[in-house]
Amino acid sequence: MSKVAFKNISFKYGQNQILKDFSLEIEAGEILCLVGPSGCGKTTLVRCLLGLNKPDTGEIYVDDTCIFSATRRVNMPVERRNIGIVFQDYAVWPHMTVSENVGYSLKKRRVPKDQMARRVADALAQVNMTEYANHLPSQLSGGQQQRVAIARALVGNGEIIVMDEPITNLDAKLREQMLTEIREIQRRSGTTVLYITHDQQSALQLCDRMAIMEPGGNLCQLGTDEDIILHPANRFTFEFIGVSNFIPVEVKGGAITLKPGSRDFPWAEGRLPEGADATKPLEVGVRPNDIVFDKDSPLRVTVNRSVFLGSEYDYFVDLGGRELRVQQNTLDAAKYGVVKEGAETGIRLLNYRFYPPKEVQA
Repeated sequence: MSKVAFKNISFKYGQNQILKDFSLEIEAGEILCLVGPSGCGKTTLVRCLLGLNKPDTGEIYVDDTCIFSATRRVNMPVERRNIGIVFQDYAVWPHMTVSENVGYSLKKRRVPKDQMARRVADALAQVNMTEYANHLPSQLSGGQQQRVAIARALVGNGEIIVMDEPITNLDAKLREQMLTEIREIQRRSGTTVLYITHDQQSALQLCDRMAIMEPGGNLCQLGTDEDIILHPANRFTFEFIGVSNFIPVEVKGGAITLKPGSRDFPWAEGRLPEGADATKPLEVGVRPNDIVFDKDSPLRVTVNRSVFLGSEYDYFVDLGGRELRVQQNTLDAAKYGVVKEGAETGIRLLNYRFYPPKEVQA
């Protein structure tokens, strides 16, 4: 297993600055998920690591080996970096058997046949594909083809693997299964994995740590999934990871009023955090599962839509002209009752945060 360090990486296409002074360290043997919206620079950073893009500034290290340095003019060739890559579209050769696909890179490097056979067998064993060694890709499911792609990445090095949106093409049930399998493969192999995705749910299921990138190529926050969910660094992280609601507020004389649109609601339960600047525009952010129904609450809503999702109910409610999303798990629904569409009731906000409005923050 190896660690990876990006130090002050900058890269631009023409006049378009993609990354600027970007720094990130990936610990040996961990799965780090690089998460962010499309266009934020995730794939550009990966291409810099692989040697497909040449950064304008900065350095990249694998353990203590510098594989790129702009100031020292170090730029290790792609083929010498020995970093495995798993693509979104599998990229397995349709005319080759599973073993031939996995061993292709070793064959190109003229690895002796007996050594190649041993390494291919080891890689297939790690992904539980030994019995399919002589199958063609057309005889495999999508998940099995993805495991072949992972084995191919393992056989080249096994120290570092980059996975760029590797499960996007799979159906929902198979995606969840593959996330579990990727986790188990990584535990068996000890490989360091950099997992690139815009799907925060996949990242939460898989990662040891998450690195959140925001538009403009900045590293917004780095931490465990608990850190990211419970202690978001800013509004972007709070809004991007998970579902969120935002309601404008007004603060006068210490009293807080919710101003969702067509009607104002005095919010006696609301408390500004210490040090918050009440003279500037603010919005309260709250997640759907941090809103509960309370028929006695003065925050009156009308339930526009109710959707049963198996483990929870998803409600869309109207608060003074603003639609909010509320989630209620089935245990609470069984205890307190399901709220019907068209019903008028009250809500309470349990856990919330205050942020500047998006246009102000931008």
